[in-house]
Amino acid sequence: MDWKPDRDSTIPIYKQLALYIETGIADGTFSHDKPLPSERGLAKELGVNRSTVIAAYNELESNGLIDRTRGSGTTISKDIWGISKKRIPSWNRYIEAGSFLPNLPVMQRIHKEMAEQNLINLASGELSQDLFPVKSLREITSNRSFIGSLGYDHPQGNVVLRETLTNHVKQYRGIETNPTSILITSGAQQALHLVVQCLLKPGDAVAIENPSYHYNLPVFKSAGIKTYYLNGDEEGINPNDITTLYKKHRIRMIFLNPIFQNPTGTLLSVERRKKVLEISSEYGIPIVEDDPYSLTAFTGEKIQTLKSLDQYGNVLYISSLTKIVASGLRIGWIIGPKAVIERLSDAKQQVDFGHASYTQWMANDFLESKDFESHIHHLRKQLGSRRDQIVESLQYFLKEQVEFYIPEGGIHIWCRIKREFNEIQLLEESIRRGVIYVPGSTMGSEKGFVRFTFSREKEKDIHEGIRRFAEAFHAVSK
Repeated sequence: MDWKPDRDSTIPIYKQLALYIETGIADGTFSHDKPLPSERGLAKELGVNRSTVIAAYNELESNGLIDRTRGSGTTISKDIWGISKKRIPSWNRYIEAGSFLPNLPVMQRIHKEMAEQNLINLASGELSQDLFPVKSLREITSNRSFIGSLGYDHPQGNVVLRETLTNHVKQYRGIETNPTSILITSGAQQALHLVVQCLLKPGDAVAIENPSYHYNLPVFKSAGIKTYYLNGDEEGINPNDITTLYKKHRIRMIFLNPIFQNPTGTLLSVERRKKVLEISSEYGIPIVEDDPYSLTAFTGEKIQTLKSLDQYGNVLYISSLTKIVASGLRIGWIIGPKAVIERLSDAKQQVDFGHASYTQWMANDFLESKDFESHIHHLRKQLGSRRDQIVESLQYFLKEQVEFYIPEGGIHIWCRIKREFNEIQLLEESIRRGVIYVPGSTMGSEKGFVRFTFSREKEKDIHEGIRRFAEAFHAVSK
């Protein structure tokens, strides 16, 4: 056999082997009247474990391509092109050939563990159930009549909700806009996908923060977008780095999360916010501002968004109710120039025919109610208390072994571990001890970091979670 596995490929060797044999069956490389190589013999020839060959043969057998008979070996199915059996598609080939890339394996693992195990959750970027305004939302659904349409709504979203959002962003975020410049989306995530897919093309270069939530998003790679990094400090990114990247790579767009950034929790200083806008105007580079957290400032102060300082329409503003009300509502929005909003709206129509009218109604009534203000006040207080707890627990259990910036809002804390450690080994040991978090490599290029999220657990469990993490850290770093 001339074929050899590609050991540098991200595709497991057993899948490479299965694909090679399947292709060989189709093109006649492997004869129907001769048995396939034995598991042991093929393993020796290829220099792989026998279990790798067994896994490849298992996959081929499940797809109806081969028959395995104890004592007789492995043969190509005689009925492969017949009618008594149905040929099963090689789904793995389709999965691997798709243009839309999957999440990183470590993120897939984290999502799976969160769904299947009862872990102390310091990974999920959503609020705990007790922070959802359940009582208020129940009153809306039980005591008020649904006045919307159950048919398809306006392509940009319900006009009443867009009018309410116009008032909301003016009052709470200092943004002047109008309903025609707003598109309702299924959370901020869909908004980001629409921007990348509709306003950029393969080969375009963009700037993102390092570290950042955007760092691990497959959407950029799936779209063929080149990403370049903006490093930061406790005051956020250095705006001058945007100029450097533009001159070197001709970046077409800047993606920023300037207020209580995920994962660092930093707040881009006012001076730097203004400088970013100056550079944007000088070179004509649009900015995509992702703002999930500006209303969570623990001091209660109103923080100026980039969009509120934007005089020329250079900023596309993305926000949602996910981090401040309830993730399950799936209400997000984009604010931008009318022509851009119409383009994004057209694309959204092709995907889902518009947003669900029922949740738009709930969101609208809650934003208009007196309960919204009291809910935000309660949320800030609770998140501030949880922030204090995680800081105290980190200092108690890990003392001088970690360093971190203490955020004044948001839901994340970004920790640098001062001793070397194996990131995957630490994650596995932490999961074994009953706590989960997000490894730093999924969010940034530097080694030695972890992200803890303090919005999902109450103070008692945050303290216990950090204790378990510290035990795991000491166990793997001996």
